[in-house]
Amino acid sequence: MTDQDIETALTQELHRIAPDISLDDIDPAQDLRDEFDIDSMDFLNLVTALGKRFNLDMPETDYPEMRSFNALAAYLRTQAA
Repeated sequence: MTDQDIETALTQELHRIAPDISLDDIDPAQDLRDEFDIDSMDFLNLVTALGKRFNLDMPETDYPEMRSFNALAAYLRTQAA
């Protein structure tokens, strides 16, 4: 999986759970939950969808490593390697 694959999937899944948010306005370093007012259920749906999409186990204990767009992309890169 390439960096572009990861960013595309992350962008698509974010848009799926929060379609009213302009993805062009993402600050990749900001906490996704704070930036987009995503609740814990939406975050769980995002992580679950990405886990299924890339066939990865993404345990809840790792959630702190997935706070921002950049952090989540880095986590996916690490897990997919």
